[in-house]
Amino acid sequence: MSSINSSFSGFSDSKNHYKILDGLRGVAAIIVVMFHIMETFTGGDHTKQIINHGYLAVDFFFVLSGFVIGYAYDDRWNKMSLKGFFKRRLIRLHPMIIAGMVIGAVLFYFQDSAAYNKISEVPVWKLVTVMLIGFTLLPVPPSLEIRGWSEMHPLDGPAWSLFFEYIANILYALFIRKFSNKLLSVLVFIAGVALIHLAVTSPNGDVIGGWSVEPAQLRIGFTRLLYPFFAGLLLSRIAKPSQIKNAFLWCSLLLILVLAMPRVGGKEHLWMNGLYDSLCIVFIFPVIVFIGASGGITGKTSSSLNKFLGDISYPLYITHYAIIYTFVGWVVNHQQYLASGSTESQTTLIIISISVLVSSIVLAYVFVKLYDVPVRKWLTKRLMPNNPN
Repeated sequence: MSSINSSFSGFSDSKNHYKILDGLRGVAAIIVVMFHIMETFTGGDHTKQIINHGYLAVDFFFVLSGFVIGYAYDDRWNKMSLKGFFKRRLIRLHPMIIAGMVIGAVLFYFQDSAAYNKISEVPVWKLVTVMLIGFTLLPVPPSLEIRGWSEMHPLDGPAWSLFFEYIANILYALFIRKFSNKLLSVLVFIAGVALIHLAVTSPNGDVIGGWSVEPAQLRIGFTRLLYPFFAGLLLSRIAKPSQIKNAFLWCSLLLILVLAMPRVGGKEHLWMNGLYDSLCIVFIFPVIVFIGASGGITGKTSSSLNKFLGDISYPLYITHYAIIYTFVGWVVNHQQYLASGSTESQTTLIIISISVLVSSIVLAYVFVKLYDVPVRKWLTKRLMPNNPN
C-alpha cells in the first residue's frame, strides 16, 4: 500500500508520481471496506459474498507497491543508504499503523459479542500489551489472543498485509534490488507458479488468508506477497508507459468489475474460482497498473478526485477494520431484530451499513489532514534533515 514519494516523503528531488495510480489505490480501498461490510452477512460462506472478490484488492495493492517502489528507488541507490531507505519507508507507513492500533484498542470493548468470544475476558493490561506490540507490527503471539480469531494483529486485522509489505521492502533493499531483470523474471515466474498452485488447490477455492502466524496462513501470506510485489517491481523496470486516454476511468471500471465479480464455479468446482484469482493477480492487475501509469490527469476535478482518493487510501485501509469489528458485533447482538425481516429492521441495517462506509472514509480523511501528513512532515525534518543518505 505504498505510494510514490510526495514532497514531504524525504526526497527533495522526488520524482513526479503517477496520479492515476494514487486514485486507483483509493478506489480499491473503498471496495475493501464495502467487501468487509457485506462479509458480515455471509456466515463464513464465501460463495454468498457480495462484491465477491474484494479480497483481491490486497494483491492489487502488492502489485502497485512493487511498481512504485521500483519506480521511486531503483535508480537512487548510488546516493541512498539502506538506513536512508528504511527511514523513508517507516516514515511513510508507520504513523498510520500506530493510529490503526490505537483506534482498534479504543473500540475494542464496544465489539463484545458472540462473534468475539474472548473480549469480555480481556483485562485492560492485556489489551494495552497487544496494542504496544502492534505498534511494532510484530505478530502477536498466540498467548496474547484477545479476540478469538487467531489474527496476528487482533486490534487491526488488515495490518497483516503491512507486515508482509515490510518483509517485501526488506527483501528488496537487501537483495532483490541487485537482481538483474533476468534473475528477477525467474523469481517472478517461480512465485507465479506457487501462487497459481495455491489458488487452484485451495480448500476454499481462493487465495483468502495470510493474517495468522499459523504455518498454513503464513504460507498463504508469503505466496500472496511474492508474485504481485516483485511482478510490480519487474513491471516498473521493463514497461515503457505510453499515452492512454481516459486511463483512470477505464482502470477504475476494470478494477471494480474484477473485484465485484460473483463467485466463479460454485462449491462444486472450487478450482475454477482459484483459476480466476490467479488470472486477476498474474495478468489483469499488472495490466491495470500499466494502463494507469500510461494515463494522465487533465482538469481540476479529475486531479482533485485522484488526489482525494490517493490521500485517503492507506489511512482508510489501515483504520477501517476497527469500525467493521464494531459493526459485526452490533449485527450479532441484534440478530433477532434483524432476522424479523421487518421494513424497519432492514431500513436500520441499510442506514447503519452506509454509515459504516461513510464514517470510515471521513475518519480516514481526518487522519490524513490532522495526523498522517503533519506527523510525516515532522518525522522527515527530525530524522532526515537535508535528506541525508
